[in-house]
Amino acid sequence: MTALRLPILWLAGLLGLAGCSVNQPVSLYQLDSGNPAQPAQSAGMAVLLGPVLIADYLQRETLLQRQPDGSLQAATDGRWAGSLSSDIDQLLLRQVAGHLDSQRVVLAPATQGFTPDVQVLLSITRLDSGESQPAVLDAQWRLIDRRGKVRENRIIHLQEQHAGGTAAQVQAQGVLLQRLAEQLSVALKPLANQPPVAEVPRKSAPAATKKVEKEKDKIPMALPIRTDMEVFRF
Repeated sequence: MTALRLPILWLAGLLGLAGCSVNQPVSLYQLDSGNPAQPAQSAGMAVLLGPVLIADYLQRETLLQRQPDGSLQAATDGRWAGSLSSDIDQLLLRQVAGHLDSQRVVLAPATQGFTPDVQVLLSITRLDSGESQPAVLDAQWRLIDRRGKVRENRIIHLQEQHAGGTAAQVQAQGVLLQRLAEQLSVALKPLANQPPVAEVPRKSAPAATKKVEKEKDKIPMALPIRTDMEVFRF
């Protein structure tokens, strides 16, 4: 019996060690929203923020690390605590609302009855960093006014240095998004005082057309008179 127990105990020990290595705690990270001001104006500028589109490679919980050769590898010591896309939306919302001092900044899709002064179409094509690589943000926005006209189209490239650790990298990425929100707010402010959209009056029929129609009504129809020749009397 003793000879049979030893291999079993040895195997159990190996499985226990393997379980400890697999179940090592992994740190969870969220973007740093900074300290945005609390907006006080309930009737401030109305902004529809979004849709905010992010690159496909960012739509995951995996925290990716940019390598010196440009490739991306999954971090082994941490991951995102939930949806990165949702974190980006909330960070931008709070930052823009604070810069504009307006409670009327909402995320797309807007609720029924909300008429924005401007809509922000934002695309984030890159947001990453590496232990030896700076945090980089590439984005593009378009601002649509009340009349549906594109008032501005801008491409943004931002970089932020960091200390190298995973926590420092996440903090640097949050700072980049804060800077993006600040620049976006500066571009939005001139659109706050747009003139109201006037209702387009219905087109009426030209007077000349109506006059011609009346003249046609007065002209009698031609009636044929049977003789050797057909004569039309008016």
